[in-house]
Amino acid sequence: MKFIAPQVYGNSFTCPHCGAISKQNWWHIAWDGHDYGNHDKNKLKVGKCQHCEKNTLWVIDKMMYPETGSAPFPNSEMPKPVRDIYLEAASIQAKSPRGAAALLRLAIQILCKELGEQGKNINTDIGNLVKKGLPQIVQQSLDIVRVTGNDAVYPGQIDTDSQDVVDNLFNLLNVVVEYMIALPNKVSGIYSLLPLDKTDAIKKRDN
Repeated sequence: MKFIAPQVYGNSFTCPHCGAISKQNWWHIAWDGHDYGNHDKNKLKVGKCQHCEKNTLWVIDKMMYPETGSAPFPNSEMPKPVRDIYLEAASIQAKSPRGAAALLRLAIQILCKELGEQGKNINTDIGNLVKKGLPQIVQQSLDIVRVTGNDAVYPGQIDTDSQDVVDNLFNLLNVVVEYMIALPNKVSGIYSLLPLDKTDAIKKRDN
């Protein structure tokens, strides 16, 4: 699903309320209650989604409501324990990108457990998943979130205060869920619709 990050005065973007890419209507006002046109004095901005008619509230260029920041919607197949942490990270990313990165590392740890690993040491879990045939692109995505989230707790060379860096972590977590959970579920569902004689023939071939 295409995602366009919300931005102040954006003509259209992915609405954090309904998830639709929709045109936005805007109005603004200054702290003293006056509207100064396009002047920088207008610090308070409100966007209204034309699809769901719900509002986003911005102070200068930061979205303060709803508290999902610019993170994309979590993959619909994301396990609930992982989704809960994902949404918690999204709620603080504008105020604390470093804190969001650390939470996403925790989300990866829990996701590894959901995929059948111990969930105690992320590096070991990823290594075990690689031995089980984990695609390289998924392994790299997992390691990016792991290393970046770790540097958020123990500062290293990665700028975890960067909003762009943290935005990418949300995207990568969705990529992992898509490859490891959503796609297998989709293929399995379609495969189950094949005639029994066809699936029997495939099993005989593979044996």
